[in-house]
Amino acid sequence: MTAYPILTAATFLPLVGAALILLIRSDRAARWMALTTTLATLALSIPLYLGFDKTSSALQFVESAEWIPSWGIAYSLGVDGISLPFIFLAAVLSVLCIGASWAAVRTRVREFYAALLVAETAMIGLFAASNLFLFYMFWELMIVPLFLLIGVWGGPGRIYAAVKFLLFTLSGSVLMLVGMIALYQSLGTLDFKALADAPSSLSPEQQAWLFAAFLAAFAVKVPMFPVHTWLPDAHTEAPTAGSVILAGILLKMGAYGFLRVSLPVLPDGAQLFLKPMLVISAVAIVYGAYVTLVQKDVKRLIAFSSISHMGFVTLGIFTLNRSGVEGAILQMINHGIISAALFLCVGMIYERTHTRQIQDYGGVAKVAPIYSTLLALFCLAAAGFPGLNSFVGEFLIVGGAFQTSGWLGAMAIWGVVLGTTYLVWLFYRMVMGETHPGLAGLRLELNAREVATLAPLALLALCLGLYPECVLSYLRAPVAELLAGVPR
Repeated sequence: MTAYPILTAATFLPLVGAALILLIRSDRAARWMALTTTLATLALSIPLYLGFDKTSSALQFVESAEWIPSWGIAYSLGVDGISLPFIFLAAVLSVLCIGASWAAVRTRVREFYAALLVAETAMIGLFAASNLFLFYMFWELMIVPLFLLIGVWGGPGRIYAAVKFLLFTLSGSVLMLVGMIALYQSLGTLDFKALADAPSSLSPEQQAWLFAAFLAAFAVKVPMFPVHTWLPDAHTEAPTAGSVILAGILLKMGAYGFLRVSLPVLPDGAQLFLKPMLVISAVAIVYGAYVTLVQKDVKRLIAFSSISHMGFVTLGIFTLNRSGVEGAILQMINHGIISAALFLCVGMIYERTHTRQIQDYGGVAKVAPIYSTLLALFCLAAAGFPGLNSFVGEFLIVGGAFQTSGWLGAMAIWGVVLGTTYLVWLFYRMVMGETHPGLAGLRLELNAREVATLAPLALLALCLGLYPECVLSYLRAPVAELLAGVPR
């Protein structure tokens, strides 16, 4: 237990900021209020790292209070080495979303920033929740601001994309609710620790059905093949900040659900679904990469690449070995950094050119060298270039895949090759060669605010690439405990 409710403060401070923004009338004041709130939330998350015991797999900074005693449900928060990096990532990306939207959003400004702050509360709360009831509440809360961000501030096809996003995510969430009720009726608790200690109370058949119910929700959020079709539309139509949150955090919620619920609580169910999950993950890696190769819209290209990259994550999780699982969690963080950076790069140049068609670019390096340098860094990082963050995560996942099956490792290697191909091809068409005539007279170089927005992500890509231990050291104890409870 902690004397100061730091997790509660970090979770609900953005919600307080959202309420204050809706009470003020000035758009300029709303921007500064949003920036101040996200910076304060980021400052609150730093002590979590400084005071964390990496040798322990137990929850730390625990807060608990009686909430619904008739159902045995408590308001309980806590973090372990798996959830801690995601809270920090959510806090960092929220600050950068405010910066990226500073000049881009000019309609319903107060409502836009309020929606961003509500999304931040949902993100941090989900990773801090230590019982399934609270986890589900934040899971559902996340749908509301994302639906509004896409449907109100999105592109021409925003209504279709927003409704499709809502239908897919709600359909999965309904089955998750059914699974949660069934777990409570069977075990009489929704606390994660208590659930993980009592899987033997559930028969293998019960675990199989419950695993399928939770899989429906988690697979949509990842998104896994073939329930991925909402993602390209949502990314294409969402504003830049919406795409950053979608790629940086929302996709990680499904994979985090596998780690927090499916594997520790339903180990026999996970064993039954193990081979199908590995096959689907391998298919997603290669399928997503091939579809990415033929995209003409740069934002849609990055969206489809996320399907391939998240295939690596689910592949690593279901290898059920230390290398694969640690690599998957690290790659979730890496993908959150790199995909957010790429969407920011696309959004920044789109504000100047008002086109996302790759054929409308070319020769950007000659007129925007700083932008081109940062884009090159992020493309290399996404391709798994040694010395940058994605290399270590992919290396661990591929190693874990080969430990499980040779053909899985081969599929993962082929996915890496295809990923390098489409990223290099994208960079060549946008940045190299002669400057496209349609770009003549446009000022494409980044301003100081935009450089400051991208710089933290570039720094994180370099730091995690050169010293991945700053994340891996937090994962070892909880991953060891997780794998100890799952039969292989």
